[in-house]
Amino acid sequence: MSSAQQKAGQAQGQAKAKTQEWVQTAQSTANKACDKAADSKEEAQQGKEQSAGIIQQTGEQVMTMAQGAIDGVKNTLGINENTHEKK
Repeated sequence: MSSAQQKAGQAQGQAKAKTQEWVQTAQSTANKACDKAADSKEEAQQGKEQSAGIIQQTGEQVMTMAQGAIDGVKNTLGINENTHEKK
């Protein structure tokens, strides 16, 4: 085997090794990206659920306040339902 063929064989071997290294690096990077995307999705779902709970609580508080305001107006005007029941 000539020196040129030997060098070509070495270069080819090195190229294959480097290519394999790049493939492994790319696979590792892709796996990390998938893991990060899954984590982000879970965090987004948790945030969504937490937001829904806060919105529900706020809605209930607003309804309670509105009912209190309605009762206050009825009491002021003397048309509260409890007043009619007492008579």
